Amino acid sequence: MAVTDEAIEKIKEMIVSGALRPGQRLPKEADLATDLGLSRNSLREAVKALSLMNILDVRQGDGTYVTSLESPLLLEALNFIVDFHRDDQVLEFLAVRRILEPAATALAAHRIGAEEVAALRELLGSAGPAEGIDKLIAADLEFHRRIAATTGNQVLCSLLETLSTPTMRARIWRGLTEPSAMERTLAEHAAILDALEAGDAEAARSWSTVHIANVERWLASVL
Repeated sequence: MAVTDEAIEKIKEMIVSGALRPGQRLPKEADLATDLGLSRNSLREAVKALSLMNILDVRQGDGTYVTSLESPLLLEALNFIVDFHRDDQVLEFLAVRRILEPAATALAAHRIGAEEVAALRELLGSAGPAEGIDKLIAADLEFHRRIAATTGNQVLCSLLETLSTPTMRARIWRGLTEPSAMERTLAEHAAILDALEAGDAEAARSWSTVHIANVERWLASVL
């Protein structure tokens, strides 16, 4: 194991074991290096790597702290990786989204309230075909984001948010080139929302699957 990797593992063990807790300041560099049996250079490299992963927060003039370790923060590193995806990988992102999002929508059917349903209806009503593709896509993203939020699962929300980014261009492309794509999208949204309002988890799951599969089918046909 490389020296830096060993240093990373030792700091990780301290966090996992509870010796270092979220928000806690790390001991002084010299003391921590001695305690862990590391050189100060390898410790610095480990701290640098862990700060890039949002596990540690280096504050100039103040010290180094363990971050909150909350899921949205830790998954920001995944957003960075996703930015480097190739266009031919978009179908793979859609395939993963087709697994996760219907499950989230089914879970939301058990938890969504009347006020949230009303707000979603208002959102859908504000983005018809006459409003243009940009507004429809923005409403589409917000629609799915709000549904995921009702699950109360931050990890699931963050993963779905990350998966939406690489598929956005494909959704815009579809809206501009496929006849009736905008109308079909709105109809699918309405069906998902009706199922959520009825508390019908399986119908919500099914319509969500159809909704994503239609984008996937279209993209596969044009690539």
